[in-house]
Formats: sequence, C-alpha cells, structure tokens
Amino acid sequence: MGIPAVFPRYSSRIIKAGALLTDSRAFLRAYDPKLSAEENLAQALRRNILGKASRSRLKDILPIFRQRFLAPPSLAEALHELAHTDVPPPILDRILYYQAAKVDGLLYQIVTDFVYKKREAGETVVSPEDAGRYVSSLARSAGLRWSAYTVGRVTRGLLATLRDFRVLEGAARKRIAPAYLPLEAFIYVVFALHLEGHSGERLMHHPDWRLFLVAPGEVEALFLEAHRLKWLDYQVAGRLVRVELHLETTEDLVRAIAYGSH
Repeated sequence: MGIPAVFPRYSSRIIKAGALLTDSRAFLRAYDPKLSAEENLAQALRRNILGKASRSRLKDILPIFRQRFLAPPSLAEALHELAHTDVPPPILDRILYYQAAKVDGLLYQIVTDFVYKKREAGETVVSPEDAGRYVSSLARSAGLRWSAYTVGRVTRGLLATLRDFRVLEGAARKRIAPAYLPLEAFIYVVFALHLEGHSGERLMHHPDWRLFLVAPGEVEALFLEAHRLKWLDYQVAGRLVRVELHLETTEDLVRAIAYGSH
C-alpha cells in the first residue's frame, strides 16, 4: 500500500495528525501480532478500523501510526496488549505520547528543548509567537524553506498536540502543565530505552526524560521506586550508575504496567 517507513527528521506532518488518542487506541486494539506491519496496515485500510469518512484521511494517518507503533515488533505487541487492559487512560496516554514524540523530530525538540528550558527558567506561558520563532529556526537549520504560513500551521499543530497530550494546557493561551510521569509509563520508557541499548548512566540521564518535564532528581526517585518493586536493580556508587532491568519480556512489561507485578 506504499506506506513509507521513514520520514524526514523535521516535517509538517503534525498538521495532518496530532495526538489522535482515540484513533491510536482503536488501531492498537485491532493490531494483530501474528501479522507483519504491512499486513496490519493493509487490514486497517481495508476494514477502515478508524471509521474515517474518506479513504484519503485514513491514508494520511496510517503512515504515522506505522512510525509511532509498529517498530520494534516487541513494543507493538506490548502496546496492543496494554490497549486491551484496564490501564487508566492517563497512563496509557503518557505512553502513546512518548511513542509519538520519539518519531517526530519537531515534537521531540520543542518539548525537550524549548518547553523544558522555559519550565527550568520558571516560565509558565508558551506563546504562539515564541513557539513559531523556534519552529522557524529549526526549519531553517534543516534547510527547509517553509513559508510563514506553513510555519504558523505547523506551530499551531504542535501546540494543539501538546495540549491534547497534556504537556500544555489552555485554549488560546497555552500554559505548561504540571509534570506528570506515572511509574507505569516510566517503566515503559526504561524498557524501550533498554531495547535501544541504553544502560547505566546513559539510561538515567537520557534526554527522553525531558519529554515529561521531569527534573533529574524526579527521575532518580522513579528509579528508586521501581527498584523497591523489584522491576529493576538500581545502584549508584559515586558517578557509577548500574541499572539491571528485571522485566525481560513483553509479557513481563505488560504485567508490571497493568497489574503492578512481573
């Protein structure tokens, strides 16, 4: 069906697909771990599982869902299982937000750099003008020749997406929402970063934690709580950080998130 597997680092696709929380849950519930990514996408298109009025709208969304949810297959399976559990929506939505930000360079950058630095400086308001200038500078740095109109649409899409993901709050006047990283979403991120090959200090200080606007001390507190629950082993000796994850499989991860056990 010609669904692209790779997008450029910075793109304007946020205009077509923002948070899409309801659609994401429906897609993940319908995902079949026994089928390949291509087969799942073809089935989603054929059955119109998202109930879209037009086939073209579905074709806009599915390539983005491929990026967000279908790689690696172990995480796709975990997300499918979690979508079928009673995990509270605020927790699952944090996970869906993480997946979305990881594959959208603009979304990732505007939170981990622009919004995070504002929060560090004690600022609470994110103005469209400041955000637009930031987006424009990123586009120029990537060699993108976006018009002021395109920059404006992309910026509005980013801010609306962050509002829907509850990183920001407010309608016209956006404010930075309180930092929120529940332990269940935290252990999902640890698992995902572990799959990427991160461990020890690199895991503890990974820039992905900035997506949740949490300070390093808050991240450490989450590691300590996960250690108490025996989801991982966390040891610090001076500057040496040792993290040993005890959740080895997708089933372990789902049980920890959904039922608090492994």
